[in-house]
Amino acid sequence: MPSFHDSIRRRLHEGLARPGSNETAQLNAALRLLAKWRSELIRNELLRRQGTRVLSGPFAGMDFLPRSAEGCHVAKLLGCYEQPLHPFIERAVRSGYEVVLNVGCAEGYYAVGMARRMPAVRVRAFDLDARAREACAGLAEKARVADRVVVGRELRPVDFADHAGRRVLLLCDIEGAEKELLDPVGAPALRGMDMIVECHDGAAKVLMDRFAPSHDVTAVVDDGLRRLEDAPAWFRQLAHLDQLLATWEWRGEATPWLVMTARARRALR
Repeated sequence: MPSFHDSIRRRLHEGLARPGSNETAQLNAALRLLAKWRSELIRNELLRRQGTRVLSGPFAGMDFLPRSAEGCHVAKLLGCYEQPLHPFIERAVRSGYEVVLNVGCAEGYYAVGMARRMPAVRVRAFDLDARAREACAGLAEKARVADRVVVGRELRPVDFADHAGRRVLLLCDIEGAEKELLDPVGAPALRGMDMIVECHDGAAKVLMDRFAPSHDVTAVVDDGLRRLEDAPAWFRQLAHLDQLLATWEWRGEATPWLVMTARARRALR
């Protein structure tokens, strides 16, 4: 069986040797592949030195997993993952929600993290990927919140009605499908729910227009920079490039968030 390094080397050679490919695109793809390879080496070093406990951020202290279901992992362990959202996550923790709906839960970083921070909340976590659902359920067991975290495959627009009239926070990251799922015409219960939505493929403008009549909408733009004020000493000794790659979230394009607060719900606080 080829080693991880052999696999990366093979993919790199194949990409660079592909006939007829644009040279700039080839080099960009090679750079991205090598950056992911280096990120995996940094992940191994972080696990060796610190284990799986999240070091900072809203979920500091959570005993996480050695690998994410998809995408970056080191930024989650460092606690700087999606750092621009941290003030809004902290506000949500204090908002007295009854239910958190986490659509696109992956391995459960948010689903389990919010359950740990909010002892009275019930979390419904959804992901189409079976491995992600298994990882999320396992993390909930590990964190001893499995009695309050229910993991399912899919949340349909019609299902929002089951939570109408309750204090609900919707966390949504579904890689472009948010335009189909989040429609207050087809799912009127959404008008009374607070939402934090990662937007892809031009969804931000569509969703802002849809929810402007019922919500106060804040667009959160990510400049990609991260601050690690409490990074361990060994981390500060890494090469500067490795420190940058450790906080890199593997995004291929800008993915702004919308933080939407239902006016009807705000009036009841």
